[in-house]
Amino acid sequence: MNQTKRRVVITGLGTYNQLGNDVETTWTHIAQGQSGIGPITRFDASNYKTRFAGEVRGFDPEALFGRKDARRMSRVSQLALAATEQALADSQLSLTEAQKDQIGVIIGSGMGSMEPIIDNVNTLNEKGHGRVSPFFVPMMLADTPAAMISIAYGLRGPNMSIATACATGNNVIGEGAKIIQRGAAEVMVAGGAEAAILPVVMAGFSVMKALSTRNDAPERASRPFDLNRDGFVTSEVTAVLILESLEHARARGAHIYGEVLGYGTSADAYHISMPAADGAGAVKAIRAALDDASLEPTDIDYINAHGTSTLLNDKGETAAIKTVFGKQAYNIPVSSTKSMHGHLLGAVGVLEALICLQSMAAGLLPPTINYETPDPLCDLDYVPNSARKATINTAMSNGFGLGGHNATIILGKWAS
Repeated sequence: MNQTKRRVVITGLGTYNQLGNDVETTWTHIAQGQSGIGPITRFDASNYKTRFAGEVRGFDPEALFGRKDARRMSRVSQLALAATEQALADSQLSLTEAQKDQIGVIIGSGMGSMEPIIDNVNTLNEKGHGRVSPFFVPMMLADTPAAMISIAYGLRGPNMSIATACATGNNVIGEGAKIIQRGAAEVMVAGGAEAAILPVVMAGFSVMKALSTRNDAPERASRPFDLNRDGFVTSEVTAVLILESLEHARARGAHIYGEVLGYGTSADAYHISMPAADGAGAVKAIRAALDDASLEPTDIDYINAHGTSTLLNDKGETAAIKTVFGKQAYNIPVSSTKSMHGHLLGAVGVLEALICLQSMAAGLLPPTINYETPDPLCDLDYVPNSARKATINTAMSNGFGLGGHNATIILGKWAS
């Protein structure tokens, strides 16, 4: 590994999610162990097997962007732009013309902008081809959120999207950091957005038998690592981090939340929808992240697990952690905040990185709520039900996606 690689730090945060429409509210609810899951209101789900999800509430795109511009954007782009505004304001970056050449954007989404596709297919079938929206193609493209952020702020650095299913968020952060490390940019707007609480998506996950069906108690449905888990909970979200070279951040006196220490990514090369039972691909990604960070397994203080609340993922991830960390695995707190915010699909890694940064600053391990009955195959310390005080200097976050995508990042606490 290159020992002289540029250091990459995080200097701005922004988010809209089911636990809060800003960082402070989100962290308060995480620390309290509060669930953000409730009945679906975005469409009539009364006939569905799963009738709940994690919705972003109180989000008014017309108030943020104006009616005309809001109507020309998909919900994914609206969310990504809104969180970027928060993160850039938090970072206090000075967006001068000279600076804009050195600032790039990388935004990921697993599902992308599905809503305009559905709407315009319905329009085509019901009203004919001449009534399809002229904004349809740019609205549905996966790269549009990143492009719109670039246009809105005049950011002319590297600009792209990433889609690696539920590993996307960690890939966004890792690849954004690598862009800075190789000198292609000084700053990267790195984020994710997901808006997939849609009838066809819920139906698709349902027929896969991937979703929890605890309709009588939605707030208790996501229960990672619990013996009686019965599937994940779909949620929507946006979260954005401002990544910056340490030299650039120091030169402008920026507040630093933490550092991107390591990144590893791999493929299972096994199955389109099932993870390898032994977690072999996850093991490879975790070890690559440790190597990139020049850290030993004993250096990790906390693991934010992928922990989806599905039978195969939780078992496989536990196995992977044991393989990498050996007996030390039993001494490392491992929690899944998806127990509170649900599965945010492609954007989940960015929100979970934000949560890790807040955890390190507060010295508080976020809990895995709804943990009631231990699973003999999942026998680590999952920080059950209540947050716990701890010194956290290094936090690892895992992300594993359909198709066998794996991505792990390691974040470090910033000591000012």
